[in-house]
Amino acid sequence: MHRGKGMKFVGDSRVPAPESRKTMLPKDYSEYPGKTEAFWPNFLLKEWMIGAVFLVGYLCLTVAHPAPLERIADPTDTGYIPLPDWYFLFLYQLLKYTYASGPYTVIGAMVIPGLAFGGLLLAPFLDVGPERRPLKRPLATSFMLLAIAATVFLTWQSVATHDWAAAERQGKIVAKVDFDKTSDGYKIATDNACITCHGDSFQGGAGAPTLIGTGLSAEEVAKIAVEGKKGPGGTMPAGIFKGNDEQLKKLSEFIAEIGKK
Repeated sequence: MHRGKGMKFVGDSRVPAPESRKTMLPKDYSEYPGKTEAFWPNFLLKEWMIGAVFLVGYLCLTVAHPAPLERIADPTDTGYIPLPDWYFLFLYQLLKYTYASGPYTVIGAMVIPGLAFGGLLLAPFLDVGPERRPLKRPLATSFMLLAIAATVFLTWQSVATHDWAAAERQGKIVAKVDFDKTSDGYKIATDNACITCHGDSFQGGAGAPTLIGTGLSAEEVAKIAVEGKKGPGGTMPAGIFKGNDEQLKKLSEFIAEIGKK
């Protein structure tokens, strides 16, 4: 056919050579502002490596310093001093104040935290200006500093006012000892309110130490039951025991034998 008669050329069917195709792509990510490397796999590989290092570090820390375990929780022990995890200490301290505890527990447990966290949710809508420098954003900066100061102060107060020695005594893990709760000694202990402070299994509680394996003789137990005791392990006032001499003898012998092998 003659050129131009019955045939038309549409587009360009030429395929660029591989060398020419490479020159069409950027050699690196410098042409893209803020992009210096590929997200996959370069960036993610670095993130995974850093995460693995921190994970190994935390595992080594947990092995070197095991979590301090306490005895099994006893809901009947009203004298136990609780302590939440460190990131809840500021809320725990808040519940100690007059208008945030007792009949006002709802205010301390729900109203005040609800307002605080609600303010965080509304923060993006309260400050919509384009300025990002803290000094140019007085409201947002003030609220942030106030929240940080309140959290730090309440956390510090909770730690400073906590009775760590009493909590350690109450949470101490003691060996479980089986004894006859139908014996005369246990009945006398029950009648004289011994289990009210020392627990129904004499495991300790309500600021009183455990009576398991005390190492005291029957005479020493009888003396403490009548005269009381003051010391770092707890204070027992005098005159709590109301029984006679025969009951005192049975009680002291019973307690002195608890935990002995």
